[in-house]
Amino acid sequence: MDAIAKMLANVPPGYQWPFEFCAATTAAVWILSILTSNVSQVDRLWTFLPTIYTAYYALLPLWPQEPLFFLCPYTPKDLGWAVAKDFSSRALLMLGLVSIWMCRLSYNTYRRDEDYRWAVLRAKLPAWLFQIVNLTFIAAIQNVLLMLLGFPAKVAATIQPHTPLAPSDLILGALALVVLAFEFTSDNQQWAFHSYKHAYLAAEQGKTDVQPYDKKEQWPGARLSFTPADAKRGFITRGLWAYSRHPNFLCEQSFWWIITTIPLLSPSPPHLIYTSFPTHLIPSLSAILQNPYTLVPVLERVFSPLAHVTPALALSALFFSSTLFTESISRGKYPSEYKAYQERVGMFSPLRTWEKGLLVAWRGRKKAVEGVVWGNQEKAGKQE
Repeated sequence: MDAIAKMLANVPPGYQWPFEFCAATTAAVWILSILTSNVSQVDRLWTFLPTIYTAYYALLPLWPQEPLFFLCPYTPKDLGWAVAKDFSSRALLMLGLVSIWMCRLSYNTYRRDEDYRWAVLRAKLPAWLFQIVNLTFIAAIQNVLLMLLGFPAKVAATIQPHTPLAPSDLILGALALVVLAFEFTSDNQQWAFHSYKHAYLAAEQGKTDVQPYDKKEQWPGARLSFTPADAKRGFITRGLWAYSRHPNFLCEQSFWWIITTIPLLSPSPPHLIYTSFPTHLIPSLSAILQNPYTLVPVLERVFSPLAHVTPALALSALFFSSTLFTESISRGKYPSEYKAYQERVGMFSPLRTWEKGLLVAWRGRKKAVEGVVWGNQEKAGKQE
């Protein structure tokens, strides 16, 4: 414990409590994963942790200056009176948006089963290697990422002055709500498809214990007209999923990019865009050759603004890699169908879908590919 205390003493005051909480949650989910043989423990916390970290920074004036009990949030004195005397309107706006995000994700998580990808990964790796992945990636790295998602609120609460909301805050806040509405719709469309698929396949097998699918029971925006060909294909390609193979992932990344850039596009520094660069910082070539460390001030000036977009960059990197793994599983379950879907529809961007449409038309494969993706599979097969 003394070693941990000494280590945390070297952490800047604005990060002390988040680091303590992150270390505790990492240890807890890893131990629980060993005891229960279930590595989905962090998945259950995913919906809450970014909100907890964002709330910590947005509500700094509420916390005591010293922790009252283990893991009690506190506002270190070293943060200064200007940080603790009043609330940041910008940080409170971000907390409100992240709380809405939490409600959406909690609802979607509540009605889903556990993430099937961990079971697939466990089957592919030796037991000892999977446990290393469990400790390093599933428990530790994911918890660090979830902590990072709260850092944009730190910028607003501890670095920027607590001024009223600017037009950029309101515009980005409204855009975040639109993105969440699209994400909620894509979640519901996927849920509606699996409900239809489950009911159709049960009826095909003569089961009578499954309620028939009624699209009127679905949320607005998810009342799509699915066909038997959709159920036989095995995965959704309609609605928002006709424009992106993962519209929910696209919206998730877009939401956190908006949250990350809210303080960076505000009138107060730090800014995402360089307004000026002092040329006197650029050393001569001879000076660099004599002492390469003369480049350090230049590199700090160049990369300092990029440090503030680390949360969104890290999340996008995670989603890109995990999506590749997800699609490898789908490609194994539906080889020809998912191959056609990948050929016609972009992974994230609808613009890529438009480009792919032009490409398959140029190759003379438009009817065949679109027949598999959106039409009757049997006819499409004959056209191939």
